Amino acid sequence: MSAETAYASRRIAFLGTGLMGAPMVRRLRNAGFAVTVWNRDPSKAEALRTDGASVAASAADAARGADVVFTMLSDGTAVTEVLFNQGVADILKPGAIVVDSSSIAPPIAREHSEKLAQRQVHHIDAPVSGGVVGAEAGTLAIMAGGDAAIVESLANVFAALGRVTYVGPSGAGQICKLANQQIVAITIGAVAEAMILVEAGGASREKFREAIRGGFAESRILDLHGARMVARSFAPGGPSRLQLKDLDAVAAMADLFNLDLPLTAMVRDEFRDFVADGGGQKDHSGLLLHLEKINHRQREENQ
Repeated sequence: MSAETAYASRRIAFLGTGLMGAPMVRRLRNAGFAVTVWNRDPSKAEALRTDGASVAASAADAARGADVVFTMLSDGTAVTEVLFNQGVADILKPGAIVVDSSSIAPPIAREHSEKLAQRQVHHIDAPVSGGVVGAEAGTLAIMAGGDAAIVESLANVFAALGRVTYVGPSGAGQICKLANQQIVAITIGAVAEAMILVEAGGASREKFREAIRGGFAESRILDLHGARMVARSFAPGGPSRLQLKDLDAVAAMADLFNLDLPLTAMVRDEFRDFVADGGGQKDHSGLLLHLEKINHRQREENQ
């Protein structure tokens, strides 16, 4: 059997089949990989049977005998719980690879890597950017930290999901994802404030967005989230509570490295207030609603 054939026949377990995990599983299945899935809410895993995935009753059952185990969970606590408290790490065979695509704090990723290494299991932190649209299209940006040779060995697996870039040792993928989330959050805030400004000045938000497309202000945020703001459609692709979670992790890293990140701090405050006001399940582009509320209140106070 050639190395290429051996890699293609790898058994994959996928733990966490929510907004991002489900389309990633479909991409892996379409590429011909055998995938066993598990999700805390069983109905989300069951929905993937029609795509040819096997469904396991527990995370450990899903991971048993797997060559590669993906985790796509809400936060570091959830990943720790599934890997080390629900028996996954205990049943993994030596040489297996855990690919954590969740967005978690870099120190937690490094801790997971060290614990798994003691069991002769490889660990790659490989968070992704591109949202549900990217997951469905197989165009995710994948930031991989860990052993470069292990990342390279997963080339055909990652190819089904998007474009992988090796960014450094364990934890480096997560720090790059946090930096990505800084840019996303700040840009969402900038686009939202611009939408408020142009409407106050009598211009059309929709036509404003069209007018600046292709200029220096062009971005994926303007393209996708600007369209959401114009349509006022805030069903979650990326829930604001998770955006806040990532910004909290950025703040913790800034403290650790003794950095002053004023723009990040300001947008973090806005997301914290938005989530506290009930916006946690709205898409992060819904920050527009919070900024509109602030400006409406200010106008009322000045009348």
